[in-house]
Amino acid sequence: MTLSKEKAGALCFLVLAIAYGMEARQIPLFPGDELEPFTARTMPIALSWLTGIVSFLLLVLPQREETDDILSVFRGLNWGRTSILIGLMIFYGFTLSPLGFLLSTVLFLIGGIYALGERRWSVILLSSVPATVGFWFILDKLLGIYLAPGEIFTMLGAN
Repeated sequence: MTLSKEKAGALCFLVLAIAYGMEARQIPLFPGDELEPFTARTMPIALSWLTGIVSFLLLVLPQREETDDILSVFRGLNWGRTSILIGLMIFYGFTLSPLGFLLSTVLFLIGGIYALGERRWSVILLSSVPATVGFWFILDKLLGIYLAPGEIFTMLGAN
């Protein structure tokens, strides 16, 4: 069996796409949404299909630098940076409700950009804050999707 870094990554993404697609079908729908063309399930299912198709194509199409040693594919990868980014994603998941979308997303992006090697704080802040505020504006103001401000801000406002 020949395996390259690209094919190992594609295999991981294929498994992830299948699992994500199976979970996306469990998303509950509001009554009457069964006949709607666009529901809460539409984008997750489309994303899982798209990821699955691309990763499957990467698996079956020929690649350069193929090897017979499966373990050699994983040597030389930056596992430290990957672990930091996974930790940041877990942190983001846990802080989304207490801190709210804006603050937790800004903190996640700042940490991610810093972990990827950028050290200029002007670049970090000028890329994370406007991107988060812009995405929040699109979701909340243009599309009407309510994003809770966070439990901390709700408690501060109630006093």
